Amino acid sequence: MTTRPAGDDLLAVFKRADLGGDERLDLMEFTLVLDELGLAWTRAETQDRFEKADSNLDGFISYEEYRAILESQGWAEGPLPGARA
Repeated sequence: MTTRPAGDDLLAVFKRADLGGDERLDLMEFTLVLDELGLAWTRAETQDRFEKADSNLDGFISYEEYRAILESQGWAEGPLPGARA
C-alpha cells in the first residue's frame, strides 16, 4: 500500500499485524505495519517512533496510539471517531 490509508484500512492493517491477537503491537508487529503501509523508516526511526507512540509506557502500542503516531506523520486521515479536538 503506497497511498494514504483510510481509517478502516488502518484498522485492518493493525489487526493483521497483531499476531498475538492481544489488540496491541510490540515493536516487531509495529515494523510489520510500517512495511505493509510502505513506510521506509530506519530501525532507529522505527524504534524512536514506537517509543513516542507508546504513551502509557507499557511496551506496546494500542490502536489509539498507533493512529496517533500515523496522524502525526501525516499517514492517517483525520482524528479517531469520538476523539476530542
